[in-house]
Amino acid sequence: MRLIFAQPLMGKSKKNSTRALRHSRRVAMLVYGRVGATHGTLLCGAQRIPCSFGSAGIGYKKREGDGITPIGTFPLRAAILTTSRYANLLYAPISRLAVLRTNARAAWCDDARHPRKYNRPIALPSCLSHETLHRKDNLYDLLLVLGFNDAPARARRGSAIFLHAARTTKQPYATTEGCIAVKPQALRAMLAKLDRNCVIRIMRAGSP
Repeated sequence: MRLIFAQPLMGKSKKNSTRALRHSRRVAMLVYGRVGATHGTLLCGAQRIPCSFGSAGIGYKKREGDGITPIGTFPLRAAILTTSRYANLLYAPISRLAVLRTNARAAWCDDARHPRKYNRPIALPSCLSHETLHRKDNLYDLLLVLGFNDAPARARRGSAIFLHAARTTKQPYATTEGCIAVKPQALRAMLAKLDRNCVIRIMRAGSP
């Protein structure tokens, strides 16, 4: 199985890294919502896409499991697709992002007791607390990994922040645990517009 390993941000300082991202990379997606809202809009090119956030809305993430979708500007690490769902790769999404394939053994560690593996991909079976990437509900058939809390990862500060498929095709979409969710068709369509120099900016409506 091929796993994704998070790439470091530019520079060692988080402050300097964020400044570098804003000046040297292209904001390909802008996500915004009102204070306290669990639903908002994702802009990608000319597309305006309804999306859902964590159950606690958009804010400054403080800990694992707080239900907050983090405010900030983050790189797009890679797209991950489930091999069994895209057995015929002719139908797999095309992107200039790194597109990595996983199988039923792929998982993402959210176990703060193990800081060296926290917010990193792991292989199953594992005794560590984790989130399985191969899901029966198809939410993770295709997802984008956001570079949140991974340069370096700080235990208990939040993990597995993805852009993935919404739980239902009805609107408003079901809330997430801190990720951003959009309709599957919209997720596939936006991939063709993304590359390794793209970032996503998450903000509250009305913010500068």
